Amino acid sequence: MIEATGAQIVVKLLERQGIETVAGIPGGMVLPIYDELSKSSIDHVLVRHEQGAGFFAQGMARTTGKPAVCIATSGPGVMNLLTAVADARADSIPLVAITGQVAMSLIGTDAFQECDTFGLSFPITKHSVMVTSAAELLKAIPDAFVLAASGRPGPVLVDIPKSVQQEKIRFEAWPEPGVPDRHASRFHSRGVDMAERLASAADALTASVKPLMYLGGGCNSPDASKGIAGLLETLPMPVVSSLMGLGSVPSTHPDFAGMVGMHGSAAANRAMHEAELVLAVGVRFDDRATGLVAEFCPNARIIHVDIDAAEVNKILPSWISVIADAESALPLLAQLIREKAEGSGSGAPALRAAAAAARGEWLSAVRGFRADYERWQAGMAREASARSPYPNPGEFIAALPALAAERGIDPERVIVATDVGQHQMWAAQFYPISRPRSFLTSGSLGTMGFGLPVANGAAAANPGSRVICISGDGSIMMNVQELATLAERGWDVTVIVFDNHALGMVRQQQAYLLKGNFASSVYDRSPDLLAIAAGFGIPAIDASDPDWADRAFSGTGPRFVVCRIAQDEMVLPFVPGGKSNVEPISALLEKSSEPTAGARSGTPEALTVGGARR
Repeated sequence: MIEATGAQIVVKLLERQGIETVAGIPGGMVLPIYDELSKSSIDHVLVRHEQGAGFFAQGMARTTGKPAVCIATSGPGVMNLLTAVADARADSIPLVAITGQVAMSLIGTDAFQECDTFGLSFPITKHSVMVTSAAELLKAIPDAFVLAASGRPGPVLVDIPKSVQQEKIRFEAWPEPGVPDRHASRFHSRGVDMAERLASAADALTASVKPLMYLGGGCNSPDASKGIAGLLETLPMPVVSSLMGLGSVPSTHPDFAGMVGMHGSAAANRAMHEAELVLAVGVRFDDRATGLVAEFCPNARIIHVDIDAAEVNKILPSWISVIADAESALPLLAQLIREKAEGSGSGAPALRAAAAAARGEWLSAVRGFRADYERWQAGMAREASARSPYPNPGEFIAALPALAAERGIDPERVIVATDVGQHQMWAAQFYPISRPRSFLTSGSLGTMGFGLPVANGAAAANPGSRVICISGDGSIMMNVQELATLAERGWDVTVIVFDNHALGMVRQQQAYLLKGNFASSVYDRSPDLLAIAAGFGIPAIDASDPDWADRAFSGTGPRFVVCRIAQDEMVLPFVPGGKSNVEPISALLEKSSEPTAGARSGTPEALTVGGARR
């Protein structure tokens, strides 16, 4: 017979679950858990804000694919944590959030630091529960790990009153650790149904002359990436991705046309516009990717593969739908295509040969779109360099892997985390992302302050890797206090902040859409970011110094780099809300009070198309 308190049960079950690191801040309603944590094998990372704890856990989870744990006390602690929880839900990241609550006898009395954690968290979690007895923890904790990572991943919150943490119970044996089933889904296509749907998809792809693969966050895992590579070897076709899908295929892949959407590659947007068959895998067709929905892949039939049945037919109707994870579906699809290629039938070889020849021409055309787009990007960079004394942010970001490699850092061991804003889009456009789970960014919720704590979590979970956090002078101030945790732990994180003394993305939209009325987006006074970093005890580096890269990437430990950029630098292409992805921004510039030289050709003319309507 085992005798233990609720707090002892929580910590022991975390150990049995294989958890080695948790992040949080102690407070009155979680002190019993913290007392037991201090006696355990688990390393507790003291962050400086509960939002930092949630994002730290995200950094671990996003790079490993496994649920990570964060802890917060009741009331304001929980409410600070919830932004990171909502962000995890939006991007399908597996987290287990453990929160303290006032004693059971005080619930509903407006006690000190009491809030309705269950009610607040229920809409923004995959699952939320408040346990009412220590005995319930024996099931609630293992179940939280199963739910967080099974099917479509997401955050699970377990709220534990202080009295439950202090309650002592006796029980026969420790429960087995929760084992997630990545392939689990309530509406999963199975058996004959799965085979028939994939067979139909294989027939359609084999017969198609303008197919295209569209990848989302559901493809951003090593196993899914292998499945994608195998399918492309079997049936070559152009590939595009959403922001969350970046890394599913290497950005250097000859058939990768880039990211689609508002700030996506003009080549990718045109390829999507002209495709006749779209194989969409692990994507939601969110508004930032589609632009005007009625003109998104207007001539294409859609084969939608997704683990979440709720996402199928939600935005765009699918012709064929397969409810499955990419890791399972893509190898089977490739196998079926190979079998069809080897099969026989009346007229089949001739038809297949004709379709293959047409696909070859389509593939060459999309490669040409990408070449045109890259030439346009290079021309834009030259224009920017000619008009500004400051570095071009795209070129600066593109050079980072080579600069790191020259100082002994393996580019394959570099992980990039971004905050949200212009710098995020420049990183998505220009950083050569080579593998899954190496580009960490807040996609659906778009949370400023995401980058630094996520970078810390990624560094903690990936010792031996150098993490580059790309931020802006607006975003970095959102969770700048996490520099204290970084300095304390000494992780290999290089923070690079683009400083333009403005909220750059807000200012850009005001320039283009609000006739240059820069309301509250330009700082009257900016802090000395280098002095702030130095104040935390982190080496502070000015990117205008000739030896900045030596100092930023040599040796171990944290670094903080500030790169001054021009305030009128714009992220282009830019598709305003309500417009088709292939409509150029240049048509709107006459309404702007600040049409910069580099912004006059917001989309390369060769890649601008009119189009059929759905």
